Amino acid sequence: MLSMSRKGNCLDNAPTESFFSHPKEELLRHIRIRDFKKAVQIVDDYIHFYNYDRIQLKTKLTPVEFRCQFV
Repeated sequence: MLSMSRKGNCLDNAPTESFFSHPKEELLRHIRIRDFKKAVQIVDDYIHFYNYDRIQLKTKLTPVEFRCQFV
């Protein structure tokens, strides 16, 4: 993965690397994708699942529920 952080600042990439580690571990290791359209659909479905259905252990809420608390 290409680093997008500023020179000398390793913390810039932490949120992005944290997010991408989830689909790699939870999704992509368990299925074989042979078609680009299917891959796009699977990633879109996972992003929706991650934001709306997946309960975060730390907050006991989905990311959308957590963000809506502050609105």
